Amino acid sequence: MTSARIVSDAFFFDFNHATCDGVKNTATRSVFFSFAAAIDYLEADIVHWMRIGVIADTHGLLRPEAVETLRGVDAIVHAGDVGGAHVLEGLRELAPLTYVEGNNDDGEGTDIVRVTIGGLRILLTHILPRPHKPDRRVVDSLRASPAEIVIFGHSHLPHDEIIDGIRYFNPASAGPRRFDYPVSVGIIDDGRAMHVALDERSKAALVKRMNQLKS
Repeated sequence: MTSARIVSDAFFFDFNHATCDGVKNTATRSVFFSFAAAIDYLEADIVHWMRIGVIADTHGLLRPEAVETLRGVDAIVHAGDVGGAHVLEGLRELAPLTYVEGNNDDGEGTDIVRVTIGGLRILLTHILPRPHKPDRRVVDSLRASPAEIVIFGHSHLPHDEIIDGIRYFNPASAGPRRFDYPVSVGIIDDGRAMHVALDERSKAALVKRMNQLKS
């Protein structure tokens, strides 16, 4: 099965913003972004783009479609509610793995893990809960040590938004389907972020449910 890629930026549903000429796919129009606004203070030779797989809320299910989508990435980050060591082991077979525990793992979902991949500084947590109202522990962590991107899970809702120069990204759930939410993973590659639908039903669900955590 060929997964559908949705490339999004902070203004994904506002097509008045610049789009990449001539780039289309079966899921929706593609909008390109750059992390330049968030990392313009870094020297150019510090950041080396790497292909990063982003997954969350597997709840014990490592779908074959997720494995195939993540195959070939340089690194993987899991934003919690893993659901078992077998999921971690399966992901480690694909690439080096960084993960945070969710509230359905052994933790409370409030841990923060920091990692730098290819010069990209990542804050990883399970419960944010919302990009416009992050928990105090996240705010304090970012003040103490900046990051270009905050990756989170828990809601099972896809999100991709830049706030005050920081990208907030939720890949949505790659585990058992909840309601009409999408089943998807994320890819960060060469200055672009993608939500990748893992089945046909999730293509429309990604469009419908994108960035609903703004409210």
